[in-house]
Amino acid sequence: MKRLLLFVLIIMGCCGRFASDAKLRPATPAVVLPVEPLLVKPVQDDVRCRQWVDSVLDKLSLKERVGQLFIYTIAPYQDKRNKELLRKVVEDYKVGGLLFSGGLMQNQVMLTNEAQRMADVPLLITFDGEWGLSMRLKGTPVFPKNMVLGCIRNDSLLYEYGREMARQCRELGVQVNFAPVADVNINPENPVINTRSFGENPVNVADKVIAYAKGLEDGGVLSVSKHFPGHGDTDVDSHNALPTLPFTRERLDSVELYPFKKAIQEGLGGIMVGHLEVPAFEETSGVPSSLSRSVVYDLLTRELKFRGLIFTDALAMKGVSNNASLCLKALKAGNDLLLVPRRIKEEVDAVLAAVKSGELTEQAVEEKCRKVLTCKYALGLNKKPVVRLSGLGTRINTPYTRDLIHRLNMAAITVLGNATEVLPLDPAIGDVAVLNVGAATEIQPFIKQLSMYTHPVEFQLGKDLPEAGRKALREKLSKYKRILVCVTEHRLAAYQSFFAEFAPEVPVVYVFFIPGKQLLQIHRGISVAEAVVLAHSSGDDVQRQAAKILYADAVADGRLSASIGGLFAAGEGLDLSPQTEPHFVPEEHGMDSRLLAQIDTIAREGIREGAYPGCQVVILKDGKEMYNKAFGTYTWSTAKDKEATPVTPVSVYDMASLTKTTATLLAVMKLYDKGRLNLTDRVSDYLPYLQDTDKRDITVRELLFHQSGLPSTLLFYQDAIDKDSYDGTLFKARPDKLHPTRIGRQTWANPKFRFRPGLTSKARTDECTLQVCDSLWLNKSFKKEYLQKIADTPLKDKRYRYSCVGFILLQQLVEARAGMPMDEYLAQEFYAPMGLRRTGYLPLRFLPKEGIVPSSVDPFLRKTILQGFVHDESAAFQGGVSGNAGLFSTAEEVAQVYQMLLNGGELNGKRYLSKETCRLFTTTVAKNSRRGLGFDKPDVQNTEKSPCAPSAPASVYGHTGFTGTCAWVDPDNGLVYVFISNRIYPDAWNTKLLKLDIRGKIQEAMYQAILK
Repeated sequence: MKRLLLFVLIIMGCCGRFASDAKLRPATPAVVLPVEPLLVKPVQDDVRCRQWVDSVLDKLSLKERVGQLFIYTIAPYQDKRNKELLRKVVEDYKVGGLLFSGGLMQNQVMLTNEAQRMADVPLLITFDGEWGLSMRLKGTPVFPKNMVLGCIRNDSLLYEYGREMARQCRELGVQVNFAPVADVNINPENPVINTRSFGENPVNVADKVIAYAKGLEDGGVLSVSKHFPGHGDTDVDSHNALPTLPFTRERLDSVELYPFKKAIQEGLGGIMVGHLEVPAFEETSGVPSSLSRSVVYDLLTRELKFRGLIFTDALAMKGVSNNASLCLKALKAGNDLLLVPRRIKEEVDAVLAAVKSGELTEQAVEEKCRKVLTCKYALGLNKKPVVRLSGLGTRINTPYTRDLIHRLNMAAITVLGNATEVLPLDPAIGDVAVLNVGAATEIQPFIKQLSMYTHPVEFQLGKDLPEAGRKALREKLSKYKRILVCVTEHRLAAYQSFFAEFAPEVPVVYVFFIPGKQLLQIHRGISVAEAVVLAHSSGDDVQRQAAKILYADAVADGRLSASIGGLFAAGEGLDLSPQTEPHFVPEEHGMDSRLLAQIDTIAREGIREGAYPGCQVVILKDGKEMYNKAFGTYTWSTAKDKEATPVTPVSVYDMASLTKTTATLLAVMKLYDKGRLNLTDRVSDYLPYLQDTDKRDITVRELLFHQSGLPSTLLFYQDAIDKDSYDGTLFKARPDKLHPTRIGRQTWANPKFRFRPGLTSKARTDECTLQVCDSLWLNKSFKKEYLQKIADTPLKDKRYRYSCVGFILLQQLVEARAGMPMDEYLAQEFYAPMGLRRTGYLPLRFLPKEGIVPSSVDPFLRKTILQGFVHDESAAFQGGVSGNAGLFSTAEEVAQVYQMLLNGGELNGKRYLSKETCRLFTTTVAKNSRRGLGFDKPDVQNTEKSPCAPSAPASVYGHTGFTGTCAWVDPDNGLVYVFISNRIYPDAWNTKLLKLDIRGKIQEAMYQAILK
């Protein structure tokens, strides 16, 4: 009964406490399950660990147990007075650990060895190395500050850094590093945290904290995340006074506490409590969090379930040092280890007196001591360590260390702005002005690397330049097409007058080899810059990398870790790499950007008038991109689908008959190049089923000129339909009860038919291997049927007659001579080596469906939306690979194919076709039509019937496609023009694209934009 009454009283007491806490914490914390620290977890159930801890505890007096909870700060000096102090704290007070305050690493190692020799229980040697050993020790590797590291996107580099720091610590005999800083630095005026933080985004800070700390602990060094519950949004330095966090519980949960919670959940082993006043947790005014039981025990230990070691921040700091009996209060608050001030005797005596009076229990001291000893065992301190002094510098400063520092610095470089895509710079622009702000000699590594791409012309900006001098300098710079402002000077006040009025008409790129926060000194100049490269520091390797990045000769993918005033927000940054296509200024290449901008209006007119839901337009001049834009959406927005997917430059479209010249013709040209076929060859020589027909004398040239006598098209799919499965006719010129489905301008169809038995399947089978659409597979035997249909169809006269059938035969010819399917041959010879990742047949084999624009809706034959499946019925019933249609691509990638042809068969230094083959196929014209060898051409005799704009010269070659596509090459002007759309979505009979002549209008706008 007494036990029951006691239980009820405990519950009531807890409820009362929770009710009191509720006033302080509006947000109800989620239930948190405890996570044992990963560093200690392997030894907690180890019998040897328990035996060692018990044996040590049994030998320690109460005073010595208290001593194990103290970490004493000592200077690494070899003088007699310092050594005597070291002896006193180790031998007399039996401190649990030491913290060396700075100096030379050799001195620290010697004192460490001496201290460990004197100690009865091996000491925890701690270190305050937030940005490496160089934070405290001279002559050690200098790693970037955390604010710089926060810009890195690859967190595995942070883990690697933590692992290397652990190695260096172990070389010095250090087992605990007071890092990482887990504070979220929201306040840019923070006088103490600032660049020590990984940034102002709690998630990014947490990710970096975890990666670095795991590296430390996997390397055998205890990490200590600090300064709990968060020192990032303060304007007071806790070294000098007590800062206040006047925030709600909700705010603290989402910002300050977030990284610590994540670190605890990941099983990291140490947390340092800062000296902060936090009214949301501690009701008593003026009580620092490090001395607050509400913060240390109630919040950190009980609510957040932290099971690792809890350290106080240095108790000599003024944010806490005016409190009496500091160490006693810190232990009562729930801390495990105390970074003690100099007056160790008074503090130890105060703790012992508290135990004697019952203010602090001996059991509490024992539990903390046991916790510390267990951690020591896990860190290998069950034996006295000895650090080897010889070769120490070599072991610390290794080639690997230098390489890691290099990689961290490179990964942190961040490119900002670039809205006009001035980066990467165009190497074709010969002279580039370089305005140096800082010592002239300091940027020579940058200048030397820059000289690999361009001719840099250096200008020096003097301090406090008078108005006349500023004007003269601006006039000199205005003569250059590009200006680079390189900043190595940290104090920029003397240059503010120049940058306040520096807004040239030519593109300006700033390259900063200084910390990001210093950019605000010349914010007026930066605000009108086209782009900024934030390199953070001015090391030679950083300078060289920055120059490479300007020309996309190296990767930059950093993201800003903290905002830079109103100039740039945290998280900003963009990727540049050797794969980044340069953006060119049209005026520098003979075109008027203002007139090119009229294309926007024409493209949007087509959408507004219902010609197509979306489109892509690309124009190249002399191989350089003058225009590349995407408009509209995949489909028309409806009440059900208000948020239709927007078209982007990488959205993939059905090319329709543009396949003829972007696929089939390329394969024919390649085989011609290799001597595998000639234009005068009879096709029947390679396709035996044509030999005993009226097609035996058709030549390759006749097929390419569309003068073979073959019909324009053959409706192969009709042979797959069971003619006894439907009533009446299949098609009719007007709708009626049997023909309700419209499929053309004046054609309605009967959708109630069935395919021939055994010819199709809803899923792939051993026999049905040709996929027509999502749930329709065709028997592979049907290929013989459509080829036989071509052979049996009577030949007509050999005048010009545009023929898809002819290009289907060319596909068969290609496969016979290449010895492989045409889609594989094209991928092997062209698309793959050209780097065209979104070009090919059967796109669902290599692209996600959501990246492909729907071509049309087929309510009759396939009864589905065609997305990733070719619209053309003839190509569809060949399994999607055909000579007349079936290719999918983007305007960008199609433009690359035609640029290769314009270049005479070469692209990006690789040859795909000989110049002679390209010249033959792109210049030959039929005698009795406008057609070339496979290519369409302008009709210069009758411009009304021409597929091109009136200004297109006779030399132009290319093709169009039924789905609303075209690609035209103009060798006279060095132009490539590509237009891609899905004008037949949802209805194949939509002819508004043709009536509005959108393709021709855009092409004409291109010609009008050529500078005379």
